[in-house]
Amino acid sequence: MSSDAHVNHVTGFVLHTYPFKETSVVAEVFTRDHGRVALIARGARRPASALRGLMQPFTPLLLSWFGKSELKTLHAAEWQGGLTAPQGRALMCGFYLNELLLRLLARGDAHELLYERYLATLEQLASEACGTDCERATHLEQILRRFEKSLLGEIGYGATFDVEAGSGAAVRAQARYVFQPERGALRRLEGMEDGQTGCPVSGQTLIDLAADRFERQATLVESKALMRMLINHTLGAKPLYTRQLLRDLTELTQ
Repeated sequence: MSSDAHVNHVTGFVLHTYPFKETSVVAEVFTRDHGRVALIARGARRPASALRGLMQPFTPLLLSWFGKSELKTLHAAEWQGGLTAPQGRALMCGFYLNELLLRLLARGDAHELLYERYLATLEQLASEACGTDCERATHLEQILRRFEKSLLGEIGYGATFDVEAGSGAAVRAQARYVFQPERGALRRLEGMEDGQTGCPVSGQTLIDLAADRFERQATLVESKALMRMLINHTLGAKPLYTRQLLRDLTELTQ
């Protein structure tokens, strides 16, 4: 397909919008077949525009566009329905997912499996209305850890959690490790802790991470710190805005 060909009826979601000229917006979208794409939605800020209500996060869309440059022109957008937007803290978690995709995905690279995981994760977030506050908070953390792990793996920064770096031996549940982004799980040796930089973590947590098991509270706590380190290593120096908002929200509700 040439770069100026029309692309029609692609499923996708708006991740973020920002104003463009007097009445338009640029919508950063995540699509199943084309990955992340930047689209000019002309006139979308006009009160009578049909696009005005569609250029919102967590709204399933069929998108059509054209253009030669990296910044394409939106030709049409159709609401698909079938998905309820997350609410409350789950909504903030959804914005966190969107920020991760904006920061970590290159434009134009298709990630079909990640798109399906994103859709499934939004559905899980939207269903978070039952149980106690503590149960909901725990479930949200489990949902986020699974998505973070999938995202890092999809973009080529996936880690092997259940194998020791260097030796290739299986991680031992009772052992202590230091996880380093460039190397992996290193046995934490007596008397050498100060010289081993990285994220301290138990062998059981690493085994649970490899198997996508987050029922154990210690695993949930340690895997949060580990995934944060891996994401920060991938992102660089600029912090995630939504992560700070989630942290502030947690402090307010404690």
